[in-house]
Amino acid sequence: MPSADPIAPVAPEVQRGFETWVTSFRPRALSAGVSEVTWNRAMRDLRYNPKVIERDRSQAEFTKTIWEYLDSAVSDTRIENGRAMLAQHAAVLRQIEARYGVDKEVVVAVWGMESNYGKNRGTTQIIPALATLAYDGRRGAFFAEQLIAALKIIQAGDTDPAHLTGSWAGAMGHTQFIPTSYLAYAVDFTGDGRRDIWSDNPADALASTAAYLARSGWRSGQPWGVEVQLPPGFNYGLAGKKVKKSPAEWAALGVRAASGGTVPDHGAASILLPAGSKGVAFMIFGNFTAISRYNSADAYVIGVGHLSDRLKGKAPFRTPWPRDDRALSSTERKELQERLTARGFDTQGSDGRIGPNTIAAIEAFQRHQGMTPDGYATLDLLRRLR
Repeated sequence: MPSADPIAPVAPEVQRGFETWVTSFRPRALSAGVSEVTWNRAMRDLRYNPKVIERDRSQAEFTKTIWEYLDSAVSDTRIENGRAMLAQHAAVLRQIEARYGVDKEVVVAVWGMESNYGKNRGTTQIIPALATLAYDGRRGAFFAEQLIAALKIIQAGDTDPAHLTGSWAGAMGHTQFIPTSYLAYAVDFTGDGRRDIWSDNPADALASTAAYLARSGWRSGQPWGVEVQLPPGFNYGLAGKKVKKSPAEWAALGVRAASGGTVPDHGAASILLPAGSKGVAFMIFGNFTAISRYNSADAYVIGVGHLSDRLKGKAPFRTPWPRDDRALSSTERKELQERLTARGFDTQGSDGRIGPNTIAAIEAFQRHQGMTPDGYATLDLLRRLR
């Protein structure tokens, strides 16, 4: 296991303030079930970690488009390495699939997305990082909860403070479990008495991921999603996760599988358009939601789903992405919201996040302008508003 990152020195007054907070947090941790022995072992001589605060407060001005994200997430190299991992760990992956009913390729896809198959597990010491973020971060309540969970992991004997390492925000091991998820879902698949997701042996981590997905509603034999072709004149008001229809009902509206024919009946499904009307369209099923319990970003779920499909030998997407477009910056997204609201299409605030209220406002504006009402925020749309 790689050694943990050293913590940079900070001003004495910052360290004193942090130590005062740690002392004040002790009664809460003990009342939550953390023993004094564990507290003293893990929290003694704790240092404030300025690096995690820097990371927490740095918000990217630009985000990637879905196709830029997938170019990296489902690269040829990641597919090739994933197939190598399927071969290398074939026996244990078959056992995991048999026990939890989750496709081994999906488990390996999560592994590839989260840590590049264990290469990037993170070397930040979790206890100082979470304590710093609970004291001084933007989401103090969340990180305080994670800190108590991390202390309970140590108390259970699964690892010790020095080896409890991961990302700056507290995600740990091969498949980057946060502490509360670890307590809820991690399993001891090897039977050695420890749920060791940090070990060079990925068995516990991969089984824990399968257990997580199974508990999140994974249905064996159901796809996460299927690429589809929409008919001319499709009612884009039907797109989105709120509208669910059977594949037969979608077929009656002219929706076809991109590979040809109707989509088999895998249960209730929605139509998802991550790049609006010009990009790939998906019919998504319940397993999309199961993956989203791991990470709720649509791009992440599509990344895991598509990577798993490619590991099974399926083809790339047939529909091209609108690669001439670029993602709006945070400043541009806020401007878009402000201009929509000023024109009478209220976005209920201008936080730079394109959520349901903004999408509804975009759709209303697009209909008013005689555009395809797909709710997708583009530079062309912003230019029209200007």
